[in-house]
Amino acid sequence: MSLSHDLALQCFLLGFWKGTIKTNKIINSLMGMKMKYQKTILILQVAVLGLTGCQNIPHKEYTINQFMETTSIRGSSFSPDESEILFSSNETGVFNAYSIPVNGGEATAITRSTENSIFTISFFPQDKRILYRSDQGGNEIWHIYVRNENGTIIDLTPGEDERALFAGWSDDEQSFFYTSNKRNPKYMDVYEMNIETFKSQLVFKNDKALNFGGMSNDKRYLVFGKTDTRDNSNIYIYDLNNNNLTLISEHEGDINHRPTEFSTDSKRLYYLTDKDSEFNYLVEYDIRTGRKSVFQKESWDISYMYFSKSGKYRVTSINQDAQTVIQVFDTETMKLVSLPELPAGNVTSVSISKSEKLMSFYHGGAKSPSDLFVHSIGTKNYKRLSNSMNPEINPSHLAEAEVIRYKSFDGREIPAIYYKPPHAKRSEKTPGLIWVHGGPGGQSRLGYRALIQYLANHGYAVLAVNNRGSSGYGKTFQTLDDQAHGEGDLDDCVAAKEYLVSTGYVDKNKIGIIGGSYGGYM
Repeated sequence: MSLSHDLALQCFLLGFWKGTIKTNKIINSLMGMKMKYQKTILILQVAVLGLTGCQNIPHKEYTINQFMETTSIRGSSFSPDESEILFSSNETGVFNAYSIPVNGGEATAITRSTENSIFTISFFPQDKRILYRSDQGGNEIWHIYVRNENGTIIDLTPGEDERALFAGWSDDEQSFFYTSNKRNPKYMDVYEMNIETFKSQLVFKNDKALNFGGMSNDKRYLVFGKTDTRDNSNIYIYDLNNNNLTLISEHEGDINHRPTEFSTDSKRLYYLTDKDSEFNYLVEYDIRTGRKSVFQKESWDISYMYFSKSGKYRVTSINQDAQTVIQVFDTETMKLVSLPELPAGNVTSVSISKSEKLMSFYHGGAKSPSDLFVHSIGTKNYKRLSNSMNPEINPSHLAEAEVIRYKSFDGREIPAIYYKPPHAKRSEKTPGLIWVHGGPGGQSRLGYRALIQYLANHGYAVLAVNNRGSSGYGKTFQTLDDQAHGEGDLDDCVAAKEYLVSTGYVDKNKIGIIGGSYGGYM
């Protein structure tokens, strides 16, 4: 590229990004160049004019009903032939089961409930029957149902007061595990159900209020978690060969332990802990020898980890500064697998197909609710399968989200997420709102919030505060408001007012506060 060509590009970039050169100056400088660059000049001239036009789009306000008409979708399961993905959607106002081709196209409704929400669990491993869960009138007494390919539906856990939760397919694909309180309403026992006869058998009688964490592929070991307090928990392994329940997380003081996954060969267990650390990290536990070693440690909390069907890939999720970061490792090389380049936002709910050739995931950002995508592993190819946003809403009229930090009353830095109205001007101060999350111990995270976007769209600057006591910033930060709720955490919210004023966009006399659950109570 020649010097004059470089100058043209520099002129264009400076004019657009810094706003220091007016559009007509850019065009004039480009037109003064040699004729051999006329084609480039014309392209850049059109681009500049187009960008200038985009900047002058008048702002439009939307009603709260328009924001609330955004569709919510969740879950993903590949069909056995990997031609479809199963998911749940509330497109009709009630969650139902849908399937959509992996190549894109229209989603097909599989269920048509008009009263009780239906949340998909999975296609069956070798046919297109589906499992789903549903309750009655929102009573949260979940039952597990099978929908056969001919459309008939069977309640597999029909006890009137029985609460049942799916807990995973067996590795041989002949059964699935679930927990149920049908024996004793106080405890969730572990059962295995054959998928041809739909007969179940009790695997573990749970009289110690343990939380089932999974079964090893060889069906020998079960893992359980036991929560004592928010900051203290343990892990137990139950050996079906000798009926021994073994505590593997002996410790003193407040340390959390949470099981995540058995290795595919059933020889090791992986779990999360914050022992001697501010954040949760992964530990590998050798079941035979009892040896423990740090497996993966990051500068933030690791949220979960799991392996693909054969163990070829390992998926790790990290809560990094209020945003989800997904890592996919090739377990043979231990190298990160390249993921498709996507717009800014969160990738969540990653699922890898049985062939380990396809990956489904959700992606969304502050200005867009999460949508379902499918990706061909090892390539840059991906396809968006859903459009959850109300088509009446133009995302350019919504607010970007920015993670910021501000000094509180005692000098401590407080993390928060700032939403500036897209049409805000320093010459016309806007009202502001301090958004307080629930909990205690919750966290405001980057992502689409219909109410926040409605407020920003109507001219309110919103600061979602992660006050002391919030999760995600280390256990010291989370314990700062212990036995002092409504004191330092509330003062952090009051101090947030000064940050809003410091932006130069917010009227100091028009700042309010909003919150729900504990955020409203505080």
